[in-house]
Amino acid sequence: MKRRLILFLMILVLVDGVAAQQSGVLEIFSWWAGDEGPALEALIALYNRHYPGVEIINATVTGGAGVNFRAVLKTRMLGGNPPDSFQVHAGQELIGTWVIANRMQDLTWLYEEEGWFDVFPQALIDQLSYAGGIYAVPVNIHRAGVMWYIPAHLDSWGISLPTSLDEFYAVCTRLQSLGIIPLVLGEAWTVIHLWDQVALSVLGADGYEALWQGDLSPSGSEMIAVWDTFGRVLDCTNINQNAAGLSWQQATDLLVAGDAAFNVMGDWVAGYLSTTLRLSPGEDYGWADFPGTADIFTWLSDTFGLPVGAPNEAAAIAWLRLLGSLEGQNTFNPLKGSIPARADAVSAAPELYNVYLQYTAGEWASARLIGSMMHGVVANERFIGDFNQVLDIYIQSRSSTGAAAAMEAVCIQAGACGF
Repeated sequence: MKRRLILFLMILVLVDGVAAQQSGVLEIFSWWAGDEGPALEALIALYNRHYPGVEIINATVTGGAGVNFRAVLKTRMLGGNPPDSFQVHAGQELIGTWVIANRMQDLTWLYEEEGWFDVFPQALIDQLSYAGGIYAVPVNIHRAGVMWYIPAHLDSWGISLPTSLDEFYAVCTRLQSLGIIPLVLGEAWTVIHLWDQVALSVLGADGYEALWQGDLSPSGSEMIAVWDTFGRVLDCTNINQNAAGLSWQQATDLLVAGDAAFNVMGDWVAGYLSTTLRLSPGEDYGWADFPGTADIFTWLSDTFGLPVGAPNEAAAIAWLRLLGSLEGQNTFNPLKGSIPARADAVSAAPELYNVYLQYTAGEWASARLIGSMMHGVVANERFIGDFNQVLDIYIQSRSSTGAAAAMEAVCIQAGACGF
């Protein structure tokens, strides 16, 4: 017993010594600014308590889903000026952009030291892995395909939640007659976000996965049906009015104000509604599956890695240890509107997680899991960037065959969809 106590005290001294030795400047690069900032700021405050000798630069580039951030990051990474650690989505956004270019360091040793193989789901680790290495630490799981609404508004309009596309079209007609936007959209990336859910609804989970694995033609009849359906859904949105000028938060504000009925968006909306607007989940706001996608969980994960040439590598590794820790995950996720990547985190502190997050944790454990296209799990960064042009072609022409052909060309050029 005495030997164990001595060993434990030695470990404490060692850990405290490592914390005290961390110094210098640590630059954390992300797109979590404004309303998404509090969760990151809480992590930084936690890091500062553990490593008071480190000055953190919280470098953010505003713009939903990291659209503007990626352009700045690419300039810095290719120019030999990497940040110490940066935010990147698990999957092809990480692997297909930075890992295959040999710009990230293998963190397998860190997973072994921290015991993360026992707490991170293998399916998630697989999306962080390439050629035997693991290249990022996941801090959360977001659900992308959620249909948000305000229960009191639906009641006042006499509207029931649509569970099928036919029901959605009927609700759309009713709402438009009342001067209400049935489904609110914002800037371009939110349109891709909606397309992802429409494709999943039309193709089903198996067909959707087949598309990205090269087993379903991007220009075939199934995909033409996706574009036809997407057009009908677009007719129920504000795409031709004010969508292009709205951030996802502003689109959500229209929902809260009663100018729109539904918003198909990730559950960072839950963080915004609960943390920023102080609304209660299940009472002030509600959520549902997009019609035709019941029991399917479209997921993404925010991660951080260690770039080759990170200026303060030791402090960055300490940052990654914190992100993957039980303490770090339970500090960050209740504020962010996401659930922890660690399988043991919610059960360790259930009181931190509201009704929505408890629900989502249950769905993550039981639903069919499908990686998000918009958020880099199943498609690489070049494809997502070029897909904006495909959407523009469709919105201007409303030609499903033309959009399907354009999508196939983008798949080939980007090396996506199994090409």
